[in-house]
Amino acid sequence: MTNKVQAGDLFIFYGLLKQGAAGAPNELGLDVAGEFLGPCRFRGSMLDLGGFPGVVAGDTLCHGVRWRVRDAGIIPAMDEFEDVTDDPATSLYLRRQVPVLDDTGAETGEQAWIYIYNQKTDGFTTLSDGNWPLDRGRSRK
Repeated sequence: MTNKVQAGDLFIFYGLLKQGAAGAPNELGLDVAGEFLGPCRFRGSMLDLGGFPGVVAGDTLCHGVRWRVRDAGIIPAMDEFEDVTDDPATSLYLRRQVPVLDDTGAETGEQAWIYIYNQKTDGFTTLSDGNWPLDRGRSRK
């Protein structure tokens, strides 16, 4: 699996990058560089990190939104927003590919990039329903 994102690739957004999310980085121009395709599910454990969520490995059927990349030139700005660095030890998030699931938890056959939280999780609340509300976010920048 390559770590290079290409035009046509899918992403799963579950927090501040969701369309209409409070705290969203509107300056990124996600609606110009790609297209939102609607809801999906994925497996993980979603944490409330204080105004934005993070997902780590887990078995909860989490809620997300599919987004297809049209212009891969946006990826460095997205990685910067998510504090992805070249050093996995200091990177706040890591970009990984996961299977896209439907509402029943069955794989759709699609793979999508997702930002996985990469720091200590002690003291953070788990969202038992795996769904980050659109109105709950605040800008991290």
